[in-house]
Parts: sequence; C-alpha cells; structure tokens
Amino acid sequence: MQEQLSSGDAVPAIVVMGVCGVGKSLIAEQLSRRLTLGIVEADDFHSESNRQKMAEGIALSDADRTPWLNTVVEAAIARRAEAGGVVVACSALRKTYRDFLGKVLAPCIFVHLSGPKELIAQRLTDRQDHFVGKALLDSQLKTLEPLERGEPGFVLDISTSIDQVVEGALEGLRRTLPGEHFVAK
Repeated sequence: MQEQLSSGDAVPAIVVMGVCGVGKSLIAEQLSRRLTLGIVEADDFHSESNRQKMAEGIALSDADRTPWLNTVVEAAIARRAEAGGVVVACSALRKTYRDFLGKVLAPCIFVHLSGPKELIAQRLTDRQDHFVGKALLDSQLKTLEPLERGEPGFVLDISTSIDQVVEGALEGLRRTLPGEHFVAK
C-alpha cells in the first residue's frame, strides 16, 4: 500500500535521524518509496576529509559538520522542489543541527531511530563498505541530544523488524502531521 503526503501546503521534510548504525538510510529509503517522496542521503555529501576522519574513528567537530549540513540542506531543498517532498537520512545529533534543519526545511519533522547500544554495535560490526564504523559509536552516543519536548518528531525503537520500524514511522507521521498532510492512497 502506498501512502502520500498531500501537496496542499508545503509538504514537511522528513528527517530520519540517529547515531551511526541505526538504519537511517534504509528506513529513509523505505519511507521515500512508500510516501512517493524524493530522498537525500546526507552521507553522500561529506567531504573527503570528513570521510577520512570518520574512517579513522575520529569524530567530526561542529566546524566539520557545518559546511556538510549546508550542502545537505541545499540538496534537500532542491529534491523537495523537484519531487514534491523529501525524506532526508541525516544523523542530526545535536539540537542546534535540528533547529537549523527545521528552520531552513520548514515544515520539518524528525523520526529519531534509537535502540540498545549492543544492537547498534553489532550492526556496525556487520556493516560492509561504509566509511563509518563501530569506532565512532561511543562518540556519537555522547554527542546525541535526544529530541526534546516541543521538537517536531518522535522516537522509534529499532529492535523490531525493518517492516515494523517503517510501519511505526508511518503511524508516527499520521499521528504527528496535521490530517491534511497525510493521505492514504
């Protein structure tokens, strides 16, 4: 079953967020397909120096992340314009990053993927062909500022199947977005 966000007003940007290894890319891709929206994978916009740092297990600083976030936002704006909406897979670990994303991509909603550290660590150990590995998990967990009350979004537990996480995200969007934005097809 496909569902759709209406295009009456501005379609909210959906940012699938969380630490490395929670499945942001996979869930964002599934939501993009189910909601027939464009997609932006934030990892695709890291500079070579950022990729090298992360591959070496070195956490990025705010100075490293700022130009990256600017590029991600530009891509998301362009993709939303051409596709009628956008799902963004982006860590968005700090509230200041989410404030920036929310302001520039308004309206914007955050789907925070979260789970037990052991599960995430195992996923990172099993992951192949990605520049971010298990060495960054502790620093990302330390950097993570969970969604605060009043932030537009919700938290999903990743301990269930991919299908259950996607269904949970769709249900969360139905509950969170005004009725005129979410239309079943």
